[in-house]
Amino acid sequence: MHSYLSLCVTLLICATALADDSKKTTSGIIDINDLKRPEGAVQLLGETEHHFVPADKSVSLWVFKEGVLVASPKWDSVVTKTPYRDFQMHVEFNVNDVPNSKNPEQNGNSGIYIQQRYEVQILNSFGISAEDYKPTYAGSIYKIKKPDQLVSKKAGEWQTYDIAFRSARFDGETKTGDARITVYHNGVLIHDDFAIPKKTGAGQKEGPEPGVIKLQGHENPVSYRNIWIKELNLE
Repeated sequence: MHSYLSLCVTLLICATALADDSKKTTSGIIDINDLKRPEGAVQLLGETEHHFVPADKSVSLWVFKEGVLVASPKWDSVVTKTPYRDFQMHVEFNVNDVPNSKNPEQNGNSGIYIQQRYEVQILNSFGISAEDYKPTYAGSIYKIKKPDQLVSKKAGEWQTYDIAFRSARFDGETKTGDARITVYHNGVLIHDDFAIPKKTGAGQKEGPEPGVIKLQGHENPVSYRNIWIKELNLE
């Protein structure tokens, strides 16, 4: 009888684990050992051109030269021409350093605003201890969740985000499922299929429609290169 009960408990645990794994809609998509642009992906920022436009339709102060797109010294941002729902995305970025900055969020600040709703923060956060790390620092889902690992490089060194994203689900105007996200920062898993409960910071209202990707202008000359995106269907 004892062996039978033990077997039942083991089977129940395994079934629960399989059920939990099945809910991880953005896990297992990114092969961190093979980050070449996959077939079907769109090169949003390449060596000779990019596909970003001013977010507010005004004149953009972002500068593109030799495959590198440098953020505006003001507050203007750029967005993709195309809206996206579910996707895999690769971003390379390089933060600037603001010595003796009284406000850490003024040091190398930019961000990837997914669907203009959810921000994966970009900031010069190298060397900050785990105890002092805030959910507004690099790698954070802005003001909602800190990264699981702290792997920021020094300002001036190129870094990477690899993102798998599943859009929030809606039945009409009723939300039925949170947006979910997996993020690797410099090849290290920092968010594993995290359910984003709401829009972040200055993000736009959640809704059933897809949205464009925004690179945030935050008065810091953060640089970007080699950005690609592949649409997915994560039903």
